[in-house]
Amino acid sequence: MEILAFGVQADEKPLIEKAFAGHHDVRCVDVFVNEDTAPIAAGQEVISTSVNADLGPRVLEILAAGGTRMIAQRSTGFNNIDLEVAERLGMTVARVSYYSPYSVAEFAWTLAMAVNRRIVRASTRTRDFDFRLDGLMGRDMHGRTVGVLGTGKIGEAFARIAHGFGMRLLGWDVAENPACVELGMKYVPKEQLLAESDLVTLHVPLMPETRHLIDEAALKTMKDDAILVNSSRGGLIDTVALVMELRAGRFAGVGLDVYEAEAGLFFLDKSLQAVEDDTLARLVTFPNVLVTSHQAYYTEDAVGQIIDATVQNVLDYTAGRRSENVLVPRS
Repeated sequence: MEILAFGVQADEKPLIEKAFAGHHDVRCVDVFVNEDTAPIAAGQEVISTSVNADLGPRVLEILAAGGTRMIAQRSTGFNNIDLEVAERLGMTVARVSYYSPYSVAEFAWTLAMAVNRRIVRASTRTRDFDFRLDGLMGRDMHGRTVGVLGTGKIGEAFARIAHGFGMRLLGWDVAENPACVELGMKYVPKEQLLAESDLVTLHVPLMPETRHLIDEAALKTMKDDAILVNSSRGGLIDTVALVMELRAGRFAGVGLDVYEAEAGLFFLDKSLQAVEDDTLARLVTFPNVLVTSHQAYYTEDAVGQIIDATVQNVLDYTAGRRSENVLVPRS
């Protein structure tokens, strides 16, 4: 059987081909699944997709009509998939429930340090042989307060990094993580965390309950000189409200690896095209904002684990086995 893998990056292709070797043939394409590209999958029983795939009702119907019966998504998140429609169409949907939490946590810390110490501005200057220090002053993180929204595996890994820097730890989640409590983390209401934190980092999944978790009111609760980092899902932040606060001169730095309207933009080269997204165009102009292209997970370790899990999901499907990665059909 041939597997069709959508949205495959150049670095990923040899890893995917190697992982599937000896099991199934795999054909990798760099386009993402949407209403226009879904017909490519006609005749393919199994496809693999990335987190920015459009797997809404219409796309799922096109895939099902073409013979697709199994979707193996190469990510933990699955908010892009209409699971109810997939189940109605008799599809099996699986995801990757776990990969290296350190990849995302370390990148989130990198974003925080980059905006704090003005690394991008400094690098741009020195390329022009401008070695002034004006405008490059940052702050010690030691002794300051970090607020971790979402203290699962990634949030815990981030907390361990912050603890190593000597920061005071505040946490918010539906349940306390004993490992974080051991580090000295104090769990507090979201409003208190936002008001007291010098650095706020987001590590919660995107669900209806968490969409715009950081909205206008939450942003106004934060300190004027706080740093905000999001390496989870773009929809956690109301970006329009964030732009308005930045225009008012607030926040020492904002590091975003995700953006709520990133589908159709991230993972693609848009450098020769006019930017149609006014909010993103404004966002990247602020000198205290750093936007990266959803790359926090993109390490050899994490990508390798994602691919291995995806191969196993396909093998489980063909063998009629179930695992914790299967989202549809529901248990």
